[in-house]
Amino acid sequence: MSRASVAERTRLSVFLARGMARKLLGRLTGFSLARLPFLPGAPDRLLIAPQDLRTADATRASEIYAGRFSFGGKVVVCDARSPFEVKAPSDDWSVALHGFSWLRHLRAADSGITRANARALVDEWISLQGRAEAAAKRPEVTARRIISWISQAPLVLDDSDVRFYRRFMRSLTRQVRQLRHTAADARDGVPRLLSMIALMYASLCMANQARHIKTAAKRLTDELDRQILPDGGHLSRNPGALIGLLVDLLPLRTVFTSRNVAPPPPLMGAIDRMMPMLRFFRHGDGNFALFNGMGPTRSDILSTILAYDDARGTPVANAAHSGYQRLEVNGTVVIMDTGPPPPMPVSQEAHAGCLSFELSAKLNRIVVNCGLPATGRDGWRQVARATSAHSTATFNDVSSCRFIEGGAIRRMLQGAPIISGPREVEVKREEADDGALVLRTSHDGYAANFGVIHRRALALSTDGNRLDGEDVFNPDNGEISAEHDQFALRFHLHPSIKASRLQDSHGAMLMLPNKEVWTFSAYEDRIELEESVYLAGNDGPRRTVQIVIYGRARKVARVQWTFSMIAASPMPARRGRGEEPKLPL
Repeated sequence: MSRASVAERTRLSVFLARGMARKLLGRLTGFSLARLPFLPGAPDRLLIAPQDLRTADATRASEIYAGRFSFGGKVVVCDARSPFEVKAPSDDWSVALHGFSWLRHLRAADSGITRANARALVDEWISLQGRAEAAAKRPEVTARRIISWISQAPLVLDDSDVRFYRRFMRSLTRQVRQLRHTAADARDGVPRLLSMIALMYASLCMANQARHIKTAAKRLTDELDRQILPDGGHLSRNPGALIGLLVDLLPLRTVFTSRNVAPPPPLMGAIDRMMPMLRFFRHGDGNFALFNGMGPTRSDILSTILAYDDARGTPVANAAHSGYQRLEVNGTVVIMDTGPPPPMPVSQEAHAGCLSFELSAKLNRIVVNCGLPATGRDGWRQVARATSAHSTATFNDVSSCRFIEGGAIRRMLQGAPIISGPREVEVKREEADDGALVLRTSHDGYAANFGVIHRRALALSTDGNRLDGEDVFNPDNGEISAEHDQFALRFHLHPSIKASRLQDSHGAMLMLPNKEVWTFSAYEDRIELEESVYLAGNDGPRRTVQIVIYGRARKVARVQWTFSMIAASPMPARRGRGEEPKLPL
């Protein structure tokens, strides 16, 4: 057994032991309390209903009224049955149903029928909660349901009778009480932070909860300090986590003000750090770069969140704590993943995309990663997380990270964490003699298995019309094995790009939607145009192409390439391997 395998097994054993202990403790402390009857002195009313920043669609209300529930890419027609009695077609569907975030669509319709429908569905859930699916009892789903019920209380409680009001409050109180004892049992990362946010909502918005405000604030700020990094990124390294968290944190900040309670400084600080990072990950067209679980950008929600950003300044260029770098000149943007995988407990959605990059020119994205679709993620997740789904190098057709593969373990952990990957990721920013912005990076993700260090350098010209790149494969110790020295450099193109290979097979012509023409040159290396898939489209997965350079590291350990705008500079001249590149990489 290799040293890498022993280390992986050790890390996995420790991770599983901690997880099982936390789950057992949560069950012991939460079991009896969840079943206690409504206690005297429990809150009997809501004081405030926070604003829900998520976009609502009034047309969805008629579908729900007709018994048609569409969540997570699955549609269930309930006929005369309750949706809470129907077997869920997928875990995503069940999580969405029991999270009740869809109540906002009924509120948007604003009619007596939709209010009555909302009350009926909430009442059904209260009656059937003992038979609810396992997904409904997860702490993060309970947290989402608490936030949804509190935020949409005007919809559910307006025109209700006293009996339903008390029934609603009794159920809400039980759920809050249970979450207080099981929040720490939530999966680490966003699910656990969401649980703390929900408890803060409940303490501020429900009567007779003042005694819990201090404790809830302490638990929330502890998680914010741990999960929101100094540069504003999230511990999971998923750019989408920022959107999901801010859409709940911004209304929470307003609730503090409405209750005349000073928001905790760590809450204010976290929001202030996260806002600039939203702009860091955006391309010129407003969409987020596709790293570590990011899918389609919800432009409506993002625009709403950015409306709260008073600074609206230029995004930072060096997000060292989050593990990302950004180069931007005259509307040309390069965003690069320059960090190791996140800690194992928060790596269920992380990708093996170290040193991958995305390139855009003004409103046009050129080089992308595959990303993840908005729905049906489980069917694509294994493919999307592989290194080959990213614009970087693969070695011997394997990923730079290893994921947990056992089915039973994956079900228990609600995902497949990363158990090994790059540990040493070096990053250096500098400015070349001619003013070009240069990134020099490397990672050791292939060192343990193949004894190879992957080095990549990128240089963006002073006018933003040229990106030079160089990939080098150095032996870690000794020589690279002749049997395991095959590499592939992949550059996935956005579906809007029309690519055609040049006759000499060493370059490609790229036509952008605005008729601007860019070229790709691999100089003395041969390129291939192969099929790819862009998963993060707003209308679902779309076919696209990728530029691929194949080689053997023992024969050719260095590959140089260039993207350039043809209107600004002619097709780069082919050069021999002994010549110096135009930009010193």
